Amino acid sequence: MLPIKVDEIPNEIIDDVGTIIDIKFPRQGHTSDVGIVEGAKGRFVLKRSKGEQYCSWLSNEVRVLKSLNNTTLPVPKVYRHVEQTEENQSWALLAFFEGVTLRQALPKEKNKNKKHEMIFSFGEVLAQIHSTPCPKDMVWDADWLEEMLRRAEYNLTHYSVDGTPEMLENLKANKPSPVKNTLIHGDFTIDNVIFLDGKVNGVIDWSGGAFGDPRYDLSLAIRPKPDAIETNSEIEAFFEGYGIKILDERDYRYFENGLYAFF
Repeated sequence: MLPIKVDEIPNEIIDDVGTIIDIKFPRQGHTSDVGIVEGAKGRFVLKRSKGEQYCSWLSNEVRVLKSLNNTTLPVPKVYRHVEQTEENQSWALLAFFEGVTLRQALPKEKNKNKKHEMIFSFGEVLAQIHSTPCPKDMVWDADWLEEMLRRAEYNLTHYSVDGTPEMLENLKANKPSPVKNTLIHGDFTIDNVIFLDGKVNGVIDWSGGAFGDPRYDLSLAIRPKPDAIETNSEIEAFFEGYGIKILDERDYRYFENGLYAFF
């Protein structure tokens, strides 16, 4: 069964895409149904989210992308956002980036130096994100970490998450030392950076974008993955690209093996 059927797509999106020729479904989209749509007017990414939590994430991603379209960051343009409240679902039509995710690219690259070059570029684009002035409408009223802990508690109570009550209490009691906040991606993993011909072509999935702790992005970026970033030399290549190492083992565990479990 296809995740998205043509007759389900809102008319507003059909108007932007034109007559649909084909839809392909990539291996991604844990929070949304994601399709690569080939239409008379070009190729697009179509996302559909269902339920309160995931619809709110998609709505936030659209808001973030619209803010970031005024920067030099390689983020997708938003063409259309449609909320269907009665069906409890929402849609977003975004620009399509040619290429493959870093997760797909790294296992195929057998040349160690070229692999390190891609990981270096992965770190480099994160440095670009963190050095970009954060748009004012992306700054939360509350402190980023305090708000994330509040949201973690809400998610623990209302949704299925990997975190536990004991883990959350530990996170509240053992917060890391504060650092200067920056624009952050909020889910900066090897699944969300697109490479074309060995170079970064786009950064996708911005629902967690905010003015927050850059160590959160760094922690998710270097999570060990089979055939991807798993050796010390590969992690070193990442930080060489990033330009500075502001993450220690304790902070890494706090964010990657703690806070992230609630999202």
